Amino acid sequence: MILIVIKFPVRPDRIDQFRVHADEYARAVDAEEGSLFFEWSRSVEDENTFVCIEGFRDSDAGASHVATPHAKAAFDWMSDHVAEQPQIIYVDAPDVAGFGPMGEVQPRG
Repeated sequence: MILIVIKFPVRPDRIDQFRVHADEYARAVDAEEGSLFFEWSRSVEDENTFVCIEGFRDSDAGASHVATPHAKAAFDWMSDHVAEQPQIIYVDAPDVAGFGPMGEVQPRG
């Protein structure tokens, strides 16, 4: 699995437009064959920062993703909305297939 986490510092005056584009983009990525998950979150520390968490089956699926028309379009519109260059973490974990249970926390009651 390929795990990618990206922090997007969004211009305050572009947040509403960013959210619309981000939602459309997430739907398109979720429909990709090699996509395991794709989620946006908003930082609780900085309301202008959005965090993207994406998982792809393998590096081939990740490479296919960045070549899609919707990814290329997203890279273009994102440049109009970010306040600074986004920061990324990219992890190739070939023995991991997705999320698993967290051992430290169990529901009570």
